[in-house]
Amino acid sequence: MLKEKTIVLGVTGSIAAYKAVAIASQLTQSGARVNVIITKAATEFVTPLTFQIITGRPVVTEMFNLTSEFSIEHISLAEADVIVIAPATANIIAKLAVGIADDMLCATVLASKSPIIVAPAMNVNMLENAITQDNLSKLKARSFIIVEPASGRLASGKEGAGRLADATDIVGSICQVLGENGDLAGKHIVVTAGGTQEPIDPVRCITNRSSGKMGYALAEAARDRGARVTLITAPTSLTKPVGMKIVSICTAREMHQAVGVAATQADALIMAAAVADYRPLSVARDKIKKEGNRLTLELERTADILDSIKGDFIKVGFAAESSNLVENAKQKLQQKGLDLIVANDITASDSGFGADNNRVTIIDREGKIDSLPLLPKREVADRILDRVVALLAMKPENNRS
Repeated sequence: MLKEKTIVLGVTGSIAAYKAVAIASQLTQSGARVNVIITKAATEFVTPLTFQIITGRPVVTEMFNLTSEFSIEHISLAEADVIVIAPATANIIAKLAVGIADDMLCATVLASKSPIIVAPAMNVNMLENAITQDNLSKLKARSFIIVEPASGRLASGKEGAGRLADATDIVGSICQVLGENGDLAGKHIVVTAGGTQEPIDPVRCITNRSSGKMGYALAEAARDRGARVTLITAPTSLTKPVGMKIVSICTAREMHQAVGVAATQADALIMAAAVADYRPLSVARDKIKKEGNRLTLELERTADILDSIKGDFIKVGFAAESSNLVENAKQKLQQKGLDLIVANDITASDSGFGADNNRVTIIDREGKIDSLPLLPKREVADRILDRVVALLAMKPENNRS
């Protein structure tokens, strides 16, 4: 998504300016060409040299610099795939709201027809001031994308909103903007992720080793290809991705209900979650005390979500197997009426549960088998979505999305 894209990163005079280095680094490592414009105030917090070393590109600091490689700089820089201002101070937001172009960053924005992303960072009182809120509303009305600031401890020592959003969230917003006209534009993709938790008592549960990484990779990849994404996630330690609807659930019953609601408007349902097959027949109201040498739990089956959820959408299931990988996956595909099934060997030490990579076999309803090598889960996600795109292309166009 970011490879060979030209991105202007505007850095303004906030204490959070140092965090822009991480943004520049992530973008550069992903293959983007990053042109940094740093305001005079921002140089009090971080040096242009830092960004030049990180990006390998010249950094623009002045409105008029005859030695720069950019001729008529604000015009040259304006022709970017996206412009992102992070951090954006109350001052820069105010100037953009009224069209002031007294520095290189403002002039570049004013001269550009590119998407503009603004990530505010400031004192909570400045953020909540009616003037700042009015200025942000003006930018939103003009199609600027605002990455909402986080809450927490601020430089002033106060607690509240105004912290610069996480670098990963800002990069995620950039990817979403760049992919809005992708091959899944206008489609609604529902993805499930993580391992459900079935309570035994107030402190114990039955669960599994799913990390949720594969499901999250699928959700982010679908977002970056223009889809409207609903991510239904069991508890994980992962950071929630931006740019999608997130439904947090815990149990198999809750996931069943959430999928039932989301699937009514879905073009594709991808069940990457590891849903418990059984749950305790009854849940103890109080913590079960350690008594005797054994504890017997009576379990009951949970609902089969893929089998029970019906609709005119593409259904993709996952099969985590420890033996007879292809045979078991084919059987599951047929039993549940799936369009695709993604099978992986859970006994492999370098892939599957908890790993950043996966080695999967994709099987379609005609029995075609595509065995992928060990790949990053994000790349596996795109390979799966390639198949989903092809299947969607074979279906009549609809306006549900």
